[in-house]
Amino acid sequence: MNKVTVMSASNVREDPIKLHKQAISLMENSKFEEARDLFIKTGDLYFKGQNYFGAAEMYYKAGEAAFALKDNEKAAELFMKSSEISFSKAFDRYGVSALEYARDCYTALGNQEKAEELTKKIKEVNQKLNQSSGSDEEQSFSVFS
Repeated sequence: MNKVTVMSASNVREDPIKLHKQAISLMENSKFEEARDLFIKTGDLYFKGQNYFGAAEMYYKAGEAAFALKDNEKAAELFMKSSEISFSKAFDRYGVSALEYARDCYTALGNQEKAEELTKKIKEVNQKLNQSSGSDEEQSFSVFS
């Protein structure tokens, strides 16, 4: 009698790089809801695997997908998660970019108090970054510029 090995779904390891590529493809094809969900899943996998920049990037991309869906509340949550990871790992410029997007979401939601709080934090981080780089100019950073 041959012994058959049955693999359960929990035994199958998901490849975050493959999921990352699938999520980007969904985003490029304007399938924002599916892209958002897959970016979140990929971000979770990257975080578990201690790929913190990958995780921050995936939550950022999930935020972009939610923003495209005009789900500003979810988008703000995802951008804030991206910024938290970014700042905890010294990806400060990436964190600022995520905060700027979150601020835009809170502005769209009419939450001026939260938007102003983020504007203040963005300004503080930019000043700190500019001091460490020897520049007195206030700069904003976007990963897409």
